[in-house]
Amino acid sequence: MMAGTHAPSPWLAFHRTNPTAKLRLFCFPYAGGEATLFQSWSKGLPRTVEVCPVQPPGRGNRLREPPFTRLGPLVHAVAEGLLPYLDKPFAFFGHSMGTLISFELARLLRKKGQAQPAHLFLSGSNAPQLPSMSRPIYNLPEPELVEELRRLNGTPQEVLEHPELMHLMLPIIRADMAVCQTYSYSAEPPLDCSISAFGGLQDVEVPREGVRAWHSQTNSSFAMWMLEGDHFFLRRSLSQMLRIMSQSLIS
Repeated sequence: MMAGTHAPSPWLAFHRTNPTAKLRLFCFPYAGGEATLFQSWSKGLPRTVEVCPVQPPGRGNRLREPPFTRLGPLVHAVAEGLLPYLDKPFAFFGHSMGTLISFELARLLRKKGQAQPAHLFLSGSNAPQLPSMSRPIYNLPEPELVEELRRLNGTPQEVLEHPELMHLMLPIIRADMAVCQTYSYSAEPPLDCSISAFGGLQDVEVPREGVRAWHSQTNSSFAMWMLEGDHFFLRRSLSQMLRIMSQSLIS
């Protein structure tokens, strides 16, 4: 292998190498989401940023692999898979489930004495030290789970109304929700990297106070941004969010 190159990784779907990049941005999807969410992000970010969409098992090019149902094993697997790519400055972005992955991955890398992210962009998630106010739904019977997905407004209507697609998607969604809803926070010292936390103004699952509480997880700078939209505000307010992230990444 040539110097400065990496073997292809199943964890990095739609990854386009940028030899001139000064920083890699690893992007982690929400429950049921996949790497395609971030396929176009490079158009809205500085050219010095190499966007690295992360693909968990059980979807897309990894459809035949069983999805993880617990956060700890998932984060350890992500750390092993991405380690060769942490050879230049990097940052993490995560939404909802992806936020938990980003946060615990940064803490795991610190425990292992590895390089630390320069910045965490944490979106659509209450700070982990707060008690959960929502009931677990990953083990609901199928009709009730589908109704909860309608309420959360994260699953496209055409998928919800297509039985064959739902049959394919539900095991992945259940597994991802189990990852989030069985997570147990353990107190550790704050991280040394900067944190930007994003929330949706109409998100009833993650109120402003839950977003603001991320400030206690960093010894460095903290910024909070509340954007238009519900729990999946990153679709409605994506352009604004990418502008905010760009300012943080080039400052």
